[in-house]
Amino acid sequence: MTIHTGDTDTDTDTDTDTGGHADIHTGDMGIEPNAALIVVDVQQGFSEEAFWGPRNNPAADDNIAALIAAWQETDRPVVFVRHDASKPDSPLRPGHQGNDFKDYVEARRGLGGDVPELLVTKTVNSAFYGTPDLHAWLGEAGITQFAVAGIQTNMCVETTARMGGNLGYQVLLPLDATHTFDLTGPFGWRQSADELARSTATSLHGGGFAEVVTTKDLLKAVARTQA
Repeated sequence: MTIHTGDTDTDTDTDTDTGGHADIHTGDMGIEPNAALIVVDVQQGFSEEAFWGPRNNPAADDNIAALIAAWQETDRPVVFVRHDASKPDSPLRPGHQGNDFKDYVEARRGLGGDVPELLVTKTVNSAFYGTPDLHAWLGEAGITQFAVAGIQTNMCVETTARMGGNLGYQVLLPLDATHTFDLTGPFGWRQSADELARSTATSLHGGGFAEVVTTKDLLKAVARTQA
């Protein structure tokens, strides 16, 4: 898939050519001074390949780390979301090491200075159904725009983005700052992680729930509009 960023066309590692040609036109985006970054489920348990299967986009972690740093360095709020799985065999279950944030995320927590930071815990896909109430916190802070990154692209990231769009937020999704895993569905259908990421991007962007962008363009926009 080719992403048109306004200056140059770049190929992403997150998607493979499945025969069609899906383009994302990002152009020049505007970032509000108080736009939030919602970092979804970047937890150690997602490194357990034997449980999850093949993943895509090995650059996701570097891109997520870059976004967190950029948000904190420009005095914008960051929301860290942790999934506390209820299934006893899940690598994300509380009390298991896999429930912890990945080291690079944990290392950035609290580095935003006086800028508000929030930890949301949840047991379902959407960060808006967690504790504390994310929608209330964003509303009290006067935040109307957020970017969402993390794991998994087609699960908790997509659900959070989709619900944010329904609630009236302007949602930005840097696709290359997410990753997911191959998945089997009904009727023996199986999609690769890249195919699932493409489907998420198409549904969210084409359906008007979110603007799908690249990390590179999002970082440029953040630098242009420092808080």
